[in-house]
Amino acid sequence: MSPWAASIVCLGGSLPAHYRQVVMSPEPLISIVDDDEEVRDAVQTLLESAGHRTVAFASAEQFLASPAVSATGCLILDLGMPRINGMDLLERMRAGGYRIPTIVLTAHGTEAARERALRAGARAFLAKPFQVDILLEAVEASLRGPSDASDHPPSS
Repeated sequence: MSPWAASIVCLGGSLPAHYRQVVMSPEPLISIVDDDEEVRDAVQTLLESAGHRTVAFASAEQFLASPAVSATGCLILDLGMPRINGMDLLERMRAGGYRIPTIVLTAHGTEAARERALRAGARAFLAKPFQVDILLEAVEASLRGPSDASDHPPSS
């Protein structure tokens, strides 16, 4: 159980102020799920410096256990994570009825993985190291809402 989830239990089910603010703000929330702390922090800093509201998780399990799941307007997801990997998370979310615009970041990108991620609903599939402008473009396109293939930034 994540530390904040434990605090929810300890408080009898009420959300801590920080998470109330994260979940209840009218601004779109971008959730970042990556087990690499340096990448996670760099993506979070980049997006916040561009004026976006973010929350970051070190694992798919932490994300799934959080109230951010239902508040997320864009998900940035690493594929290569232990236990529940990014592809499994993407497919579970889709099977569960969640249609969160998702951007996949991976250091292990194959054409087969790219095709599988896009079939599972990913909006973009970017290789690490990624180009900052392409990630920002993908985030903006995802936050604009439903799109057709012309809105997809190029895969890298």
